[in-house]
Amino acid sequence: MTDINLIAPSDVMQRTAQRAKALRLEQNITQQELADKVGIAVGTVKRFEKTGEVQFNHLLRIALVLGKLEDFSNIFAVNDVPISLYDLKAEKVRQRARKK
Repeated sequence: MTDINLIAPSDVMQRTAQRAKALRLEQNITQQELADKVGIAVGTVKRFEKTGEVQFNHLLRIALVLGKLEDFSNIFAVNDVPISLYDLKAEKVRQRARKK
């Protein structure tokens, strides 16, 4: 498995777009049909599939139409398993970032 820290964000975008396109074709959905179901312009779908660039809310709606929205539910999930017993102590939940 590739270390995610060695992958550029642009590569992640491109791979995501390629997988979305493959899934769209597998489900026999045209770009126009996907755009209509998502509620975006067909040019947005074309640009996404070519470059990987798309607004996040559009990406989520594309995932919904393609049946993959659930895959986003753990994107920033917190690890519930403590690394050690010392981590079991109650930690304060941060309310805001520190001033720089």
